[in-house]
Amino acid sequence: MAKKELTFKGKSEEELKAMGLNDFAKLITSRARRSLKRGLTEQQKKLLLRVKKVNDGKSKKPIKTHCRDMVIVPGMLGHNFLVHAGKEWFQVTVTYEMLGRCLGEFTMTRKKVSHSAPGIGATRSSASMSVK
Repeated sequence: MAKKELTFKGKSEEELKAMGLNDFAKLITSRARRSLKRGLTEQQKKLLLRVKKVNDGKSKKPIKTHCRDMVIVPGMLGHNFLVHAGKEWFQVTVTYEMLGRCLGEFTMTRKKVSHSAPGIGATRSSASMSVK
């Protein structure tokens, strides 16, 4: 069985990496297209410069960023990012399915709440357990 080549909307990895941001914007959803069309923020520009340094081979460490609203572009394919989620850093490895989405979509900012026993000074009623 032949191995299927990975493509994004009919474009191979080499074709995607050769595209400019404006050409890539035509392939993605309207929300991401609009954010790219309005221009990148200073944080996003710095992040793309760091990605370019990693592509040139100057650094191999995961890229740490607070920039959760950055649209994932083809130059980021295969890279590891540490994305800040309020208290922790979550590692995200960029794949084809993530193109055109934001980095923050892949890191959860909320955790499940787990309560323990009632604290000091709690009322009598909260100390007793339900007997259902």
